[in-house]
Amino acid sequence: MGLFSGEQAQPVSVAGQELICPVCGGKHFFQRETQLNTAGMTFLGLDWANACAENYYCAQCGYMFWFHPLP
Repeated sequence: MGLFSGEQAQPVSVAGQELICPVCGGKHFFQRETQLNTAGMTFLGLDWANACAENYYCAQCGYMFWFHPLP
């Protein structure tokens, strides 16, 4: 189940390639974002200004892919 009720796992493509779980072979994923905190920004109290990574986690086993934002 996804983080929020009603969320449906879906197939995902990244850079034109179908995402397949390397653990269980699953092809359906939930999506979320995770903030990429850095020590410097945390020290300054500016965590909100850090970039976010896009995550996809397997609907079958929970394995998570992280994708860093590209410039």
